[in-house]
Amino acid sequence: MTNTENFLPTPLCRLDQLADPGSLGVEHNGEMLMVIRQGDRAFVYLNRCPHRAIPLEWVPNQFLDSSGRLIQCASHGALFLPESGECVAGPCTGAYLQPRRCHISNGQIWLD
Repeated sequence: MTNTENFLPTPLCRLDQLADPGSLGVEHNGEMLMVIRQGDRAFVYLNRCPHRAIPLEWVPNQFLDSSGRLIQCASHGALFLPESGECVAGPCTGAYLQPRRCHISNGQIWLD
C-alpha cells in the first residue's frame, strides 16, 4: 500500500517571511533545507555544501552573499547560482547543490 501523504505538497514558509532577496533555513522530515527568494521566484536546496558536506551558513538563515544575488558557503566562500545550484566560484566549481522541487501558491512556498 502506498502512502499518498508522501506525494502531497508541503508548505515550507510564507513568501513574505523572506526579504527580497532573502533566505531561510527550514527542517523538513529530518532534512535541513534552505529556501532562497529572488523576486517572485523561490528555490529550495539541501543545506549541504558539495565540497565538504557541511551546512552552508554560520549565522542562521544567512545563505546569500553581500549582494543578495548568490548563495555563499560561509566555510570557504564558494558561490552558487540560486536558479540552478551550480557552484560558479570556489573549491567546488562545477558542482551543484542538491535541489528540492518547490512552487509558490497562495503566498506560500511549497515543497513538491
